[in-house]
Amino acid sequence: MSFTSLRPIHRFTLGVPAPIAVVSKPTMQTLATSLMQDGLVKPHAILQILSLHDRSSRHLCDMLLARSALQPADLYDAVARHWNVARIDLVAMPPDPRLTAKIGHVTPLRAGVLPWRKVGQATVIVTAYPDLFPRHRAWLEQMFGPVAMAVVPLLEIEHAVLSIHGPRLAEASESRVPASESCRAYHSTTLQRPAAALTAMMSAFAVLQPVAALIAIFSVALTAMFASNIMKLVALFLMQRRTPEPRNAPVVAHLPVVSVMVALYRESNIAAKLAKRLDQLDYPRELLDILLVVEAEDQMTRQALRASDLPVWMRVIVVPDGTVKTKPRALNYALDHCRGSIVGIYDAEDAPESDQIRKIVDRFHQRGPEVVCLQGQLDYYNPRTNWLSRCFTIEYASWFRMFLPGIERMGLAIPLGGTTLFFRRSALEELGGWDAQNVTEDADLGLRLFRHGYRTELIDTTTFEEANCRSFPWVKQRSRWIKGYMMTWITHMRDPRLLWQQLGPRSFIGFQVQFLGSFLQTLLAPLLWSLWLIPFGVDHPFRDAVGASIFHPIYLAMMLCAALSIGFDIAGMRRTQHNLNPLWALTLQFYHPLATLAAYKALWELMTKPFYWDKTSHGHFDL
Repeated sequence: MSFTSLRPIHRFTLGVPAPIAVVSKPTMQTLATSLMQDGLVKPHAILQILSLHDRSSRHLCDMLLARSALQPADLYDAVARHWNVARIDLVAMPPDPRLTAKIGHVTPLRAGVLPWRKVGQATVIVTAYPDLFPRHRAWLEQMFGPVAMAVVPLLEIEHAVLSIHGPRLAEASESRVPASESCRAYHSTTLQRPAAALTAMMSAFAVLQPVAALIAIFSVALTAMFASNIMKLVALFLMQRRTPEPRNAPVVAHLPVVSVMVALYRESNIAAKLAKRLDQLDYPRELLDILLVVEAEDQMTRQALRASDLPVWMRVIVVPDGTVKTKPRALNYALDHCRGSIVGIYDAEDAPESDQIRKIVDRFHQRGPEVVCLQGQLDYYNPRTNWLSRCFTIEYASWFRMFLPGIERMGLAIPLGGTTLFFRRSALEELGGWDAQNVTEDADLGLRLFRHGYRTELIDTTTFEEANCRSFPWVKQRSRWIKGYMMTWITHMRDPRLLWQQLGPRSFIGFQVQFLGSFLQTLLAPLLWSLWLIPFGVDHPFRDAVGASIFHPIYLAMMLCAALSIGFDIAGMRRTQHNLNPLWALTLQFYHPLATLAAYKALWELMTKPFYWDKTSHGHFDL
């Protein structure tokens, strides 16, 4: 059934002018000609957009809007006239929820089609892409019977879907990851009981066998430290090898659409600056899809975004309230709204290098489908603010420029950072996105990717962000990271045999060192620090317990580990452009106690509020 019989409704009920005569088979090319002839788009602009359209996978309507060639209302009025169909206003006349319930939320967001209302015997289907409607007609008629087409902007379809399915989508965003790979089943009491039992056993052991207990706890601390430093030593050795850069990289004939999600929460002071930074990205605007993801109750940030005059290639996605308020939950909610085949993540304070997206697209084009994630380097744009910012900058340099590249060359699972991450969308959706309750969702996702046989690669592109260089906020941020590492280890170790089979022996051991060893070393560090008092004449019970013949080699190994850590930090720092004095690396010995304080805070929160996201504020030390 055509829409011709609905013209009375089209003319009068919908308030749209009567259709004009058009060509028998309208296309996007004839639409472009009509826009130019009607004076809506200048000839040079339409020719440029058509030239880009031939090399792009983006729809012409989206490209026209992204290039600000005309206003959305003018474009879709012209589209409706050109296809001789109605232009529906979904705000004034929302769709029938009984019809939309049949189609769900994914298809309207992906395909840009949505059932509107029954008119006579036909179901009116609104679409943002009338030229693509024929490819959907068969399954739409199978689902709804006779259908007729009408036109609406894609943004109105998105808003309609959210108004109908918003609460259900919010609930679904908390459980996208399969329960077997998620931490959401854990509660405070789940962890408190075994922790209390373990504490009681250790206390009893310490009372009955104090010397053995002392040796045991120091052995755990030393093992964690030595294992971590052995991994650093291997990474340092591997990083001396130069990896050849690929020559004559193939040219990407059709650039893909890249969606980038930026989760914002209480970031009203940097929302406008963020838009300016992302505007520096050197990638065609019609192929760039920026989603600024905000919580529904965060009125300050939403107001700041409304006042920022965002370009059309930036969208605000409002996340309804849920049982948790975390970044991964917000990302899960926004994932269905992404339009690109590549999905990236930035943080609110990020300043990526301008050519970063092009490098990402090129690398994915060069690699096979098994490489589904690219992790960029992170650095700070305020390294000299104070001593804490210098230490944080040195730590990040050694992590992103030495340790993670070394882990990659070892063939181990890479614990991802929370930003400058880019994924093949299909693989990300297959895994269920992010674990909404995990407060280090990035590290968890890196491990899940590896468990499912996918690869992550590091890429030589840098995003600069703000170093958190105030002591209490630093401890809050680090405690969240450590708590997430604890929760990730607990979650993936629920079935050690399966994890061993999926990772293999080498990666299984690497996982233990990276996660279990990391937080054990931080928690037990005060025990090892106490050994540094021995040269000052302090008698230490551990030396007496193991004897001089054993203690002296241990002490020598500790000094070598300390020297290795300093050298490792300096090596990472030299790979940056900051030119910090290497002597600052020596002062990290006074920086690490903050991490231990954060670790005990993390352990307490793991027992009391495991899913609590301790927010890090930004915008205090800007570019």
